[in-house]
Amino acid sequence: MKLGLINSAWVQADQPTVFGLQKTKELGFDTVDIFIDPLDADVRERRLIKDECDRLDLPIVSICCVAVGLIDFNPSVQRFHVERVKAYLDLVYEYEADNLLLVLGEYIWQQEVIPPAEQWRMGVEACRGLGDYAADLGVEIALELEPFKLSLVNSVDSMVRFLDDCDHPAVKANIDVSHLVLADVAPEELRRLQGKAAHVHISDCDGKVHGDLPPGRGVVEFEPYLREIKDLAIDGAVSIELEYSPEPDKIVDWVAEAYRETDRLMQSVELRG
Repeated sequence: MKLGLINSAWVQADQPTVFGLQKTKELGFDTVDIFIDPLDADVRERRLIKDECDRLDLPIVSICCVAVGLIDFNPSVQRFHVERVKAYLDLVYEYEADNLLLVLGEYIWQQEVIPPAEQWRMGVEACRGLGDYAADLGVEIALELEPFKLSLVNSVDSMVRFLDDCDHPAVKANIDVSHLVLADVAPEELRRLQGKAAHVHISDCDGKVHGDLPPGRGVVEFEPYLREIKDLAIDGAVSIELEYSPEPDKIVDWVAEAYRETDRLMQSVELRG
C-alpha cells in the first residue's frame, strides 16, 4: 500500500495550500487525501489543489466528507446532504481520486424518540443511492468507523451489518487504526472486512480519548493491525490523520515525525509498496 497524509494537518495549522502540498511531497509521502468542502471552496482553490498535486506528482487518493445530516429525521435536511455528498463525489471524479471518505452521523436523543432502526434505514438508503452515483463516476465511498457510543457505525460488527444491508459494490469500509483501539476492536476482527475495505487511516491515541497523534506518541500497538490490513490486500493507501497539533508553529516537525514512524511500521510488516 501507499503511504499518504490527510492535508487537514496543514489546514488546521493555518498553513497555505501550496506549502502543505509541497511539504507533503518533500517529506516523502506517496499520496495525499484532501480535506475540502466543494460548497465552500471557490473554483480557484479547487483548481490550485489539482494543478499543484499534478505538478508534484502527488496523487490524490481520497476526499474527506462529514455528512451527519444524511440520517437527520427531516427529509429536507436529508435531501440537502445527499446533494452535498454528490458534489463531493463530483470532486473525487474531478481530482481523479479513488474514494470519498464518508463520515455518517450519530443516533440522536440517546436512541429515544426516533427509533434507532429508522435512522439506520435512512443511512442505508442514502448510502445505497449515493453508491449508485459513485459507481456511475467510477469511484467508491469508504465509510469511516467512528469510536463513539452513539455513532451509527462504531464497530466492525456494525460496519459489516451496514455494508451488508447497503449491499452495494461501491460502498465499502475505511479502517482507522486508532478508532479500532478506542472501540476495543481486536486486530483479528478485521478479517471480517475481507473484500469490503477500500482505505486506511492511521494515528495514535491514549487508548481512552480520540487523539490523532503521530504513531509512537500514544499506546496503540500497530503491528498486529497492520498485519491484518496487509492480509486484506487493499489496493489503496494508508493515510496519516493528524488533527489539531498542540504546537501549530511546529507542524512540519509533527508531520515529519508521523511520516518516519509510520514508514517504519509499514516497512516492518512489508506493507508499504
